[in-house]
Amino acid sequence: MNQIVAMIMLVFMAVVGGGSTIAMVIGIPGMIIWKIYRKIRYGYKLTD
Repeated sequence: MNQIVAMIMLVFMAVVGGGSTIAMVIGIPGMIIWKIYRKIRYGYKLTD
């Protein structure tokens, strides 16, 4: 019984960790590209 609970917890932690990793991998470059686009298109500062 303990092994089943441990496996369920392991799978849950893997899904949560993988989801946050994917969000960072997509989000950080997306934010940088969006800021560069706004700089070129509208002349906004990169730090805003």
